[in-house]
Amino acid sequence: MEDSSLKPGDRDFVSALASGLEVLQVFDAEHPRMTLSEVAAQASMDRAKARRFVLTLHALGFVKRVGRQFELTPKVLQLGYAYQASNQYRAVIEQYLGDITAELGESSSLGVLDGKDVVYVVRSSARHRLMAITLSVGTRLPAVYTSMGRVLLSQLPDKELDSFLDSVELTPFTPYAIKSVAPLKEEILKARSQGFAIVDQELDSGLRSVAVPVYTSSNVLLGALNISTNAARVDMETLMTVYLPRLQDVAARVKMITQ
Repeated sequence: MEDSSLKPGDRDFVSALASGLEVLQVFDAEHPRMTLSEVAAQASMDRAKARRFVLTLHALGFVKRVGRQFELTPKVLQLGYAYQASNQYRAVIEQYLGDITAELGESSSLGVLDGKDVVYVVRSSARHRLMAITLSVGTRLPAVYTSMGRVLLSQLPDKELDSFLDSVELTPFTPYAIKSVAPLKEEILKARSQGFAIVDQELDSGLRSVAVPVYTSSNVLLGALNISTNAARVDMETLMTVYLPRLQDVAARVKMITQ
């Protein structure tokens, strides 16, 4: 299916709205509070333009001023709540992922594809920490170096997948990471064929994960489920014979209860 969404420059594309949303998204864990100049730099726009958007967001209550700096307000959570409230099945998935964590002692997540990133929408965290950054709902990671990302990319029609691969920039994080498009495409097509993906220490040294796609009962793709673990603690055989079947069982249960 061809992508019929609007693109910058189209008559109905509202550039001001797009820019305002971009400004909201530059606030993150590394940049929780910024001056106007810093916002402009992070959003790659001139200071005068950034100033208009920040002041508008301030007037609407989405950001607040702290001296010369600005930060997000709790009102931003309303946007995320609307998304969560419109997808009630996530509460059930959260329970299933919590069961995985309790049973296996590993972190488990549900992610969706957003552009070139995987966005975590449900997360059950184990006690041990696997990465330098803290993974939580809303965290974005590069799709090409995550098991969830490769599973989700494998569900794209061929034309959309080729378009993605034509524009993707590969920046390896570890010596194990894929460095060129041809082997990446091979791994994505392999995930499509076998119905799961394993990524072994490509995103972070010692991080190993497995993921499967998850669908509704009407075969609408909800996202991807994964289990992440430490490569030194869990070998590939255990990942394949214990963790993968557990994920497949959860995906089957979700499919049975969703519309």
